[in-house]
Amino acid sequence: MAVQPAVDSYGTRSMTAVDMQAQINLMVDVMTNNMVKDTHYGVIPGTKVPSLYKPGAEKLMSIFRLVADPEVEDLGENGEAHYRVKVKIYSASGNLLGAGIGECSSQEEKYSWRRAVCKEEFEATPADRRRVKFSKYQGKVEETQQVRTNPADVRNTCLKMAKKRGLVDGVLTVTAASDLFTQDVEDLPPEYLEEHGHKPSRASAAAVQQATPPDSPERDAAIAECKAAAAKGSDSFRAFWKAYDDAKRKLVLDRMADFKAIAESADTMLEDKEAA
Repeated sequence: MAVQPAVDSYGTRSMTAVDMQAQINLMVDVMTNNMVKDTHYGVIPGTKVPSLYKPGAEKLMSIFRLVADPEVEDLGENGEAHYRVKVKIYSASGNLLGAGIGECSSQEEKYSWRRAVCKEEFEATPADRRRVKFSKYQGKVEETQQVRTNPADVRNTCLKMAKKRGLVDGVLTVTAASDLFTQDVEDLPPEYLEEHGHKPSRASAAAVQQATPPDSPERDAAIAECKAAAAKGSDSFRAFWKAYDDAKRKLVLDRMADFKAIAESADTMLEDKEAA
């Protein structure tokens, strides 16, 4: 079965720069207006880049009318649960768009150990199947008595986790959204399109035109507000954008690259002051 572009409606022709930008605009618009932080996506502690969660992947599948077909491979040995799931992603018309791979094993830390129910259970467990785990919370060191988990108890959980990982990987791949949460909306200027000979279709041109609101006093005011927030640094702008009015967001989505540049410049100035 032939592999097609992520947006199947473009048929057999390659996507133009405008087509791709229209797709990016759509995904960012979905993230901004239809996704909920910590439900559809979230920031893993210790990282700065938001990660796509299963509900978010399912929402993107709904937007692009994608269909998932998982293939399960059992890699378990010696009683351990270990699955690899290949999730093929198809368009609504049945074309194979790509696939994602996910694995999960009961040997993973969070599945191989559990907190002992009581002190008696811990002491009754063989020495090679129990441990004391040290952790730090709010500056205090804590000790937790743990025992090995029965692989049979987490077998279904591991299977579902492998499927979820494969699904998210597949959706990010076929929609070219792997950097969605670091990708800012930036419409390509007409001069670039003309220079490279791009002639967008009516549908894609309309999509880009719709994503760039006409000039207005409201748009100018929103741009000024965003620039002022960005001038305080990336962290300040993220907090500002999270609380910003949805209607105003739509007025300035095409200027995100400008706001990002301002915020990054502010971050550099702040770092220089701290280092001085």
